[in-house]
Amino acid sequence: MKHKKIVFVCTGNSCRSPMAEAVLKAELKRRKIRWYTVRSAGLAVQEGSVLSPQSGVALSERGIPVPVYTPRQLTEKMIKEADAVVCMTQAQAEQLKRYSNVTSMFCLAGQEIPDPYGRGMEAYRETLAALLACMPRVIDALHITNEPKEKQS
Repeated sequence: MKHKKIVFVCTGNSCRSPMAEAVLKAELKRRKIRWYTVRSAGLAVQEGSVLSPQSGVALSERGIPVPVYTPRQLTEKMIKEADAVVCMTQAQAEQLKRYSNVTSMFCLAGQEIPDPYGRGMEAYRETLAALLACMPRVIDALHITNEPKEKQS
């Protein structure tokens, strides 16, 4: 069975999109939903960047596994292979509007995800709280479910 691919996108791929990736992976595991590959990437990744330590702390505080992670640049191949590319803001989605599988957190869940970069720890907690609040709506909007079991004869 082919895995469906979801890619979360933000600017630098060091705060929001890796947190979104971790949140969705944890929620899929909790719901025992399989057949999905979840990744994240950035529109303008700085060479040598790492997952922001504050993102890791915020995830740990909520009991969400912190990924061993290296930020990666979004590529056309990643977009084309994905079933859905979910940007943290409408402006980011607008940059990729030529692709039919690109959407935004606003379109799926009714709100943009604020960028905590360069702000204090509380901003990272707020960003994570927004992601946690939005993720059930994202799952519903993207129709993320377990593949139907084959009928028994």
